[in-house]
Amino acid sequence: MSQPRSLFSHEVADLCLGKPPLKSVSIAATVGEALSALKRLGEAFLSVWSCNHAERNNDVIVEEKCRCVGKVCMLDVIAYLGKEENLSSPTKALEAPLEVLIRREPATALVRHLEPHASLVEAMDLILEGAQNLVIPLESRRNTGLRNKLLHSNSFNPTVHNNREYCWLTQEDIVRYLLNSIGYFSHVSNNAINTLHIIDSINMLAVHYDDPASAALPLISQSLVQQTSVAILDGEGIVIGEISPYTLNTFHESVAAAIVTLSAGELMAYIDCGGPCDDQVQLVKDRLLEKKYEGLLELMEEDFTFSSSSSICSTSSDEEFGQGRSWRLGGYSARLVRRSEAIVCYPCSSLVAVMVQALSHRVSYVWVVDEDRTLSGIVTFASMFKIFRDRLRFMA
Repeated sequence: MSQPRSLFSHEVADLCLGKPPLKSVSIAATVGEALSALKRLGEAFLSVWSCNHAERNNDVIVEEKCRCVGKVCMLDVIAYLGKEENLSSPTKALEAPLEVLIRREPATALVRHLEPHASLVEAMDLILEGAQNLVIPLESRRNTGLRNKLLHSNSFNPTVHNNREYCWLTQEDIVRYLLNSIGYFSHVSNNAINTLHIIDSINMLAVHYDDPASAALPLISQSLVQQTSVAILDGEGIVIGEISPYTLNTFHESVAAAIVTLSAGELMAYIDCGGPCDDQVQLVKDRLLEKKYEGLLELMEEDFTFSSSSSICSTSSDEEFGQGRSWRLGGYSARLVRRSEAIVCYPCSSLVAVMVQALSHRVSYVWVVDEDRTLSGIVTFASMFKIFRDRLRFMA
């Protein structure tokens, strides 16, 4: 087979074709304002930008360079409200600056900027350094005058920064591209994952069925950062389900009430198929009263009232979580949200089979189990990238 020149010649801009511009929120916003924007826009994620679109200096407008410093989603808000210090007064917690939800350390940045002419290899290297989303300027034919008008508008959620629109590439985007070129990697793609040393048996996030869901909250937040999930195990270490950030992100902020009152197994059932039944909702309300969490109870009542009168809204950034949104009591329509059943493979599964399995479920990981379904590890897109990156380095 000839050298795969296309893999080296393609720019990241090629992967951005057809992508919608990012909707954004300012780092100067509050948590509550970001929450309102997430609901109003129906976005799975909002990009968070640090900039003043225009400053006046001696009556001369001076544009300041804008930079995307992170992203925010509903699960960020849910996890924040579920913290012990916020349980008594969630309304007050929403007044905090959005910055409390954003990771600002460069060494752990989940969002990185990349120029459109950068290569696929450069994009993969940034992901291997820990990036989840790569912010890429869009090539646009938009009229310059209109751009400037949008740039200086007072819109709370602008799509134009630095006089440009941006999209972002995800790990899934690149894995889909690699899968389309899988023939170049046949030397490794057909190998069993246990021979490629990509099964992580140490950094697995798991809790037992009877553990309090509140104890799993730090793991849920960690799974969002790692783009994995929290496995639910029985007493023998067998995987019986998962608490997925992909699923939790489709719920209102009031699901924090379920996290602080239910067991891990109960929470898994609560979020299964996109929403709880009336008995589960009443159970959460009763326990909130027992724990004297009146603020969360009030938030839950308001949320359910809002949900019952809302309509379907599916938008651009749903591509990252792979699902549209349909507001319903306490969450979204069951037909749009996958079940809490864990996605599993076996040590003998081939790399390409695991890639297809993850992509078909719109997740970036697959649990690895033994024949008796005992959890033995996890395979992630990030670990797959190491294999493909090494192969590309060899080809070069």
